[in-house]
Amino acid sequence: MSRYVLDVDGGHGDNGPMASPDARDLRGSSFTGTDLTGARFRDCDMRHVKIISSVLVDVSVSGEIENFFVNGIDVTGYVAAELDRRHPERVLVREMKTVADHHKAWQTIETLWSDTLTRAGRLPEPFLHERVEDEWSLVETLRHLVFATDLWVSQLILDLPASYHRLALPPSDHPPEALASLGLDLDAHPTYTEVLSVRSERAALVRDVLGHLTEDRLRSRCPGTFPPAWDEPSPSVGEALAVMMEEEIEHHRYALRDLRALESRRG
Repeated sequence: MSRYVLDVDGGHGDNGPMASPDARDLRGSSFTGTDLTGARFRDCDMRHVKIISSVLVDVSVSGEIENFFVNGIDVTGYVAAELDRRHPERVLVREMKTVADHHKAWQTIETLWSDTLTRAGRLPEPFLHERVEDEWSLVETLRHLVFATDLWVSQLILDLPASYHRLALPPSDHPPEALASLGLDLDAHPTYTEVLSVRSERAALVRDVLGHLTEDRLRSRCPGTFPPAWDEPSPSVGEALAVMMEEEIEHHRYALRDLRALESRRG
């Protein structure tokens, strides 16, 4: 995010553009007559933001969206319904209740990823490490899904020692001190083949967990705990599996979006 903010609280003052004392905390600020063409907002808290009499053309918004009004109309439900229509696996995961539901959802996820990775395998290796619009590359996305499995399955559900593979990639907003004890190599540059191998191992682990799952186990509390910096109570096994699968389907959607761009560039 830019360290400087134009026209905060209404003007430039006598010394040109104003710099916020803390450019990461702009709560309550007002932007009037400000040119934000090409601006990017990442990992920002934009609750209660109001945009008035502004020009929004070719604007892209993604994230956790609720009560999103455009010209007085709440479009949240439309967006959610359209995403469900395009990606019915979202509904499948959201409505999981029984062990059979979890099996069906995971089988669907594995099929979706298998098809996508087959397409990705036709691209040259450098494309698989390339970021599209500064989003994670496909290799980074797969490394992040390794992290998701290690956290929600290996650590929480199975309570395994040394739960994390060194190539696992955590969310970018996690503070370094929260990750120091996990044994991650954040500076690693693995090949696509190396990451696929780890990814395959983690998928097999999930299948094994589901193969031993019972209805009582699904509702029971996870024996493992979050890393100390998380400071949250352990979820149920069903809740942990749901979060892990939600990570899978959302990042699959992002990967498909970026894969289309890469394929188009390759021609």
